[in-house]
Amino acid sequence: MHQETGMDAHTIARGIRELDEEPMLERIRKPGAGRKRLEDKAPQLLDALELEANPKTDKRTIVKWTSHSLEHIAEGLRERGFSLAPKSVWRILKTLGYALKANKKDIEGGSNHPDRNAQFQHINMQGLKMQIQGFPILSIDAKKTEKIGNLKNNGKEWMPKGMDTKVNVYDFGEKVTKEVKGKKKTEIKKAIPYGIYDMLKKQGFVNLGIDANTAEFAVHSLITWWDTTGKTEYPEATEILLFADCGSSNGYKNKLWKYSLQTFANETGLIVHVCHYPPGTSKWNDIEHQMFSFITINWRARPLTAYEVVLECIRHTTTKTGLKIQAVMDENTYETGKKITDEQIAEINIQKDEFHPEWNYTIAPNIIN
Repeated sequence: MHQETGMDAHTIARGIRELDEEPMLERIRKPGAGRKRLEDKAPQLLDALELEANPKTDKRTIVKWTSHSLEHIAEGLRERGFSLAPKSVWRILKTLGYALKANKKDIEGGSNHPDRNAQFQHINMQGLKMQIQGFPILSIDAKKTEKIGNLKNNGKEWMPKGMDTKVNVYDFGEKVTKEVKGKKKTEIKKAIPYGIYDMLKKQGFVNLGIDANTAEFAVHSLITWWDTTGKTEYPEATEILLFADCGSSNGYKNKLWKYSLQTFANETGLIVHVCHYPPGTSKWNDIEHQMFSFITINWRARPLTAYEVVLECIRHTTTKTGLKIQAVMDENTYETGKKITDEQIAEINIQKDEFHPEWNYTIAPNIIN
């Protein structure tokens, strides 16, 4: 074997002896092989590391955290007489029960309403009734107002090496001058996407406002959807069901919202059913995770430099399940803080449900002689 392979004769002899021994089924390396861990050689290292990672640490606390970087902790340990690499710091922190985590949105303010689950059951039953009849079911809400300008938009996108999208250092946004009640007013140029998600057709619609998110703007968005899409998709519809949040422009306490819905009912001839989600559950609204989330993904890392950019990003938002979104521009101005009189309230043809009438109600068209 030595002549054929050139292998050392002593190595060959040792291999022959190993073949005569019993096979090692559990492990290959002999016990005690390898270097000892740093914390085994210096037991006091653990206390020093934990003090460096979190000076206010309490060993009795189960949940532990630190805001220091691995390099920062390693540098502090070197000053204490311990020399170890940042990767070793990470390994020991994991052993001590530390974990790298971000904030988690999990606390729903005001969501402890005793009838929260019952309201969701009511919403499901109302939706089932409308689905059986083939009438439209819409999830509606206004997305976060976006500033227009060469501003940073969170997220990352693939780009050729050496190319970067440079944006302004300060997120002030472009300014625009408007005339309000005969006076010129300068304000930040903004885009207000009001979304309408068709839960039966799984399609979206966005009315992009440029002024203010008011109840009149919300209802005008519904009218625009009906004129451009709704009456074509649902030619036989006589009723419509809206799922909305409890607050903002379409909130259940907003009198202008109900008054404007009466206008929508009169213009379209539809009976409008409204169900509001319980307080603190706005993120349960279907439009949030079925439409808005994909719009945010589609325009990530892309500065919204103009209204046309916003519209195109929304229109090109698609999913594997077939979601498509229409988007139109709304250049109207809407008065903020508008008051509704008692006479106007009396004009609303509203019928409130027995179960939580403040959350569930129906507005029918007024009969005009």
